Parts: sequence; structure tokens; C-alpha cells
Amino acid sequence: MSLILASSSPARRAMLQAAGLEVEAMPAHVDEEEIKLALRAEQAPARQVAEALAELKARRIGHIAAQTGDQRFIIAADQMLVCGDDWFDKPADLAAARIQLQRLRGKPHQLVSAVVAARAGGIVWRHIASATLTMRDFSDDFLDAYLAQAGDAVLGSVGAYQLEGLGVQLFSRIEGDYFTILGLPLLPLLTFLRDNQVLRS
Repeated sequence: MSLILASSSPARRAMLQAAGLEVEAMPAHVDEEEIKLALRAEQAPARQVAEALAELKARRIGHIAAQTGDQRFIIAADQMLVCGDDWFDKPADLAAARIQLQRLRGKPHQLVSAVVAARAGGIVWRHIASATLTMRDFSDDFLDAYLAQAGDAVLGSVGAYQLEGLGVQLFSRIEGDYFTILGLPLLPLLTFLRDNQVLRS
């Protein structure tokens, strides 16, 4: 059975495909900024925001699938980056990425990743995981060289880095699951899919 991925993220799609899953990407268009602002005003924790965004994406695509009788599982995920009391989003350009990395430099931050599964219009499973990453106190010269070499690829990440590439040089310590850091807690998701006969147990 194939899955529907309610996301345009090439990284999440690649993770699922590398794990042997057949995936159809159907991006869910939601106003993430508006939702974050509303939940921030309610003093919601970052994990609640990540879960709410993932659920909204799954429900939106689930509504479309239900209209056509599509019974496939819909997988949706979202990730929040938290440093102290601040939430970070994907930088708009390289200048914004530089400012963001300067703010994260020398400090620990958390990546909170939520994943949900929906079917027939309802949420049937959810999982939230977090990882803590500590950036080293790198020099401005290193930062400039990093951004020049990594280029616009950093704009696709909430942290302005890809841990699986050059971005690993930014860190002195990493605590947490690798797939959670990439934005999709994959091992719990695979367990759910095995439990539901999507994968062989």
C-alpha cells in the first residue's frame, strides 16, 4: 500500500522512499505563520504548535482523499526550532540565515518534530520527539565561508543547516534521534505502519 505525504518536503519524501515506502506527495497549503502567531498568543508550547500544524496538514489532505474514497494513510509532519524563548523559521535569504546562525551560535537549541497519520478523514496516530543540538562558538569567517559554500540550500531548513551535509560542522554536541533532527521521527512511524500491515512485520 502506498502512502500520501501531506508535504512538499523533498527530505521527508526521500526518507520514506529510502525506507522502502511508495509515497505520493500532496502538499497541504496552510497558513503556518497565522497558526503560529495564534498559538504563541495562547502561550502554547512548541510541541503543541508542531503537532497542530501536522494535524492540520493531514486533515486538509484527508478531506480531499475522503471525497474520492482514497483509503491510504496520510502522513504529515512539522518541526519547530526553539532557542530559549524564541522560535525560528526558515530564513528568507542568506542575510537572514547569517543573522539566525549568529543568534544560535554557542547555544543549545531544540528541534521538536511531530508526525501524524490520518485515514478516512480522522487522525489515527501521532508522535512527537525532540532533539537538542549545541552549536559551537564558530568565527564570523567560518560563518561566511559556510554560507558561501552551502548557498541557498540553507534556506530550506528551519535551522539554516543540513546536518547530513556541511551543516554538521556548526555543532559541538548533538543529543537525539537523527531522523527527528531531519524533521520526521521515522522509527516510530515505521512501527505504526508495520502494526497496520502497510509494511511486513
